[in-house]
Amino acid sequence: MMDALALPRLDGPDGCAESDARWMTVALALARRGLGRTAPNPSVGAVLVSPDGRVVGRGWTQPGGRPHAETMALAQAGDAAAGATLYVTLEPCSHYGRTPPCVDGLVAAGVARVVAALRDPDPRVDGRGVDRLRAAGVAVSIGGCGREALRLAAGHVSRVTLGRPHVTLKLAVSADDKVALAGRRPVAITGEASRGRVHMMRAEADAILVGIGTALADDPSLTCRLPGMADRSPSRVVLDSGLRLPLSSRLVATCGEVPTWIVAAVDAPVEAELALRAAGCDVMRVERGPDGRLSLPRALKLLALRGVTRLMVEGGPTIAAGLLDADLVDAAVVARGPATLGPDAIGALEGRPLGALTEAARFAEISCERVGEDCWTFFERA
Repeated sequence: MMDALALPRLDGPDGCAESDARWMTVALALARRGLGRTAPNPSVGAVLVSPDGRVVGRGWTQPGGRPHAETMALAQAGDAAAGATLYVTLEPCSHYGRTPPCVDGLVAAGVARVVAALRDPDPRVDGRGVDRLRAAGVAVSIGGCGREALRLAAGHVSRVTLGRPHVTLKLAVSADDKVALAGRRPVAITGEASRGRVHMMRAEADAILVGIGTALADDPSLTCRLPGMADRSPSRVVLDSGLRLPLSSRLVATCGEVPTWIVAAVDAPVEAELALRAAGCDVMRVERGPDGRLSLPRALKLLALRGVTRLMVEGGPTIAAGLLDADLVDAAVVARGPATLGPDAIGALEGRPLGALTEAARFAEISCERVGEDCWTFFERA
């Protein structure tokens, strides 16, 4: 089993001047614009501020991961970057990839100071960006400007340190902790406002995962259906050990519009794989675990190798319980509707109460808010 993701905890503006914290808030807002669109690169925000307090450049990581946020901000600032302070949500890169290192551009532009919210744990960077900036005479401050930067970069951190995506489990539950009617018949649990919020979560994810049980029972589309945001739909992933997903399903029918990845067991029927591939799906295979089900750690590692950093899980009770048992859940959202479904309805977690998540010592409740008539509670690793 992979170790749990352990992000350093920064609680607000400790060690961060008030003006620095204010500008970093702007950089964080810019970084959020790229969520779900920059994989395998992190979504980074950057803002250049002149010595007299004017914004002269700003940027965020562009779709596909290039150009970087710093490059965008420098291009906008032009000569005004000389003597400015850069506020950036992640340590600037120091290695050559498809583009030159951002630190070289910052030094060449004459940036006087860099304030970075987080050190980049990528082994190709990991402090080298800071060292190179300081060696060139650029003042550098790093860390101490809030936990939101950690949340935005969590997918990147998980992928480069654990070899798997950051996993957010989303559960829509009734007032009595149920997720479906008896016989796993689907039922609307939360309201329209919650559904819109879920679509926004999808837009900020690199991929969304369900199990074959959910795919068969609900025949979902798993797309972002907010107005004007159809292109923000994440890749869809179905854990389907035996390749039972029907060719007539919505996921298969729309795989030409939104990538659909099927994760099957190594012993799944070859004929079914060929049929799904012919329909346009991508089929991957992983070993089964000791319980005979797909190995969830191996499945997540495979997704990370495909560039997925932020994984949203909307699977049913079996997938949710399996991820919890394997200690692969990093954050959770429980959206609770006002109605009850009764004692014969299906529980949120197979074989255990919802308290196995909401009352577990390894998770901390970080917020609770009303979304329409529903109550959304957010959890993170403690």
